[in-house]
Amino acid sequence: MGENQFIPKAIEIVKQAIEKDNNEEYEEALGLYSRALEYFMTGLKYERNAAAKETIMKRVQGYMQRAETLKDIINNGGQAGPPRSKNAGAGGAATAKRDEHKESAEDAEAKRLRGALDSAIVSEKPNIRWDDVAGLEQAKESLKEAVILPVRFPQLFVGKIEPWKGILLYGPPGTGKSYLAKAVATEADATFYAVSSSDLVSKWQGESERLVRSLFEMARESSNAIIFIDEVDSLCGARSEGENDSARRIKTEFLVQMQGVKNSGASKVLVLGATNVPWELDAAIRRRFEKRIYIPLPEQEARKSMFYIHIGDTPNTLTEEDYERLAIESEGYSGSDISVLIREALYEPVRKCQTAKQWLLQDGFFTPCEEYPNCGQCVPKLSTDPPGKVYPPCAHCGAIRQSLYDIPSDKLKVPTLCFPDFEKALRKARPSVAAEELDQFVQWTEEFGQEG
Repeated sequence: MGENQFIPKAIEIVKQAIEKDNNEEYEEALGLYSRALEYFMTGLKYERNAAAKETIMKRVQGYMQRAETLKDIINNGGQAGPPRSKNAGAGGAATAKRDEHKESAEDAEAKRLRGALDSAIVSEKPNIRWDDVAGLEQAKESLKEAVILPVRFPQLFVGKIEPWKGILLYGPPGTGKSYLAKAVATEADATFYAVSSSDLVSKWQGESERLVRSLFEMARESSNAIIFIDEVDSLCGARSEGENDSARRIKTEFLVQMQGVKNSGASKVLVLGATNVPWELDAAIRRRFEKRIYIPLPEQEARKSMFYIHIGDTPNTLTEEDYERLAIESEGYSGSDISVLIREALYEPVRKCQTAKQWLLQDGFFTPCEEYPNCGQCVPKLSTDPPGKVYPPCAHCGAIRQSLYDIPSDKLKVPTLCFPDFEKALRKARPSVAAEELDQFVQWTEEFGQEG
């Protein structure tokens, strides 16, 4: 038997065991459970997927517990409790016992599914405020309408005025869609669920849609809840004839649950989706997102703010004019591109120290000599020199010939970040979004969305 056949065989046997168990044929059920567990344990040896292995182990533990319970029932004369009186109604007791077993099994399954979704709950705030998000004023206002105002000022939403129940954020990669969601998680007084396809897709038949249902049930039980689905297109792409039944059932369950959120006036659940390819969404899913907001590439003022935010309190000599120039020269860059560009520039002082061969000693600290980096009159450092040899300062430039690793760690003064560092980074960097890609978003926005 091939290594991939043990788990399917175990599932086939365990189905027979459950059927016998429900019919109160306990001895036969126990034998089948034991056989199934053998196949499960063998299959686990060959299972390489850690997530699948963990799921299988949870099921195995449940089947083991049921097998132990069946042993007790068999040893107790075929009854789950003390022996019944001969005059007791056997049929009624059997029915009650089956119902009790069914309810306990359903409760255990629901508890297991909810446990699998616990990791999706964001318990710690990401500490990202609205002010940390540069630009995107329309998107922030829409999210405040849907998330903040209904909680703080419920008197604003009376009669037919209802907060949005579904918001889709779409745009090129790296424009801040997920960053906005983190700001929502920080600012909102609500239970925040951050889910992706890996949280909701299961290899077990029927389990994916049950996970979707459990997710929405957990959200509805909260006083206020936000379900954030990143890369929502991976779960809710357009339906086609060639797709498998599992994918179709997941989409159907999403449609049902999102429609339930929309029609439930008492439910305070917001579904927040993000995607880079909105045209791949199923039309019915697209309709469930009542508000569809385009998150474009940042404009010049937003780019300038991003440079301020990402540079932060790093020591630098940049002026207001330098920030303006950087904002102009980074035209066409996404927020993610600008973040990478700034990180590249921040490393320039480090690289200066790594490559420097001449150092100036000022106020007891060494700093790379940039004025005369190739001074021909500096005393050269020889490989035959003993370790720790101190060179006299150059009579011409005043620098000492040595490397970074010759300097005591507490005597190094790092060069201050300056505008030429960014010029060097800009020569290396390239925007990640092509112009033709932007045309697709503009066209889709004209048809289905709105400007952000």
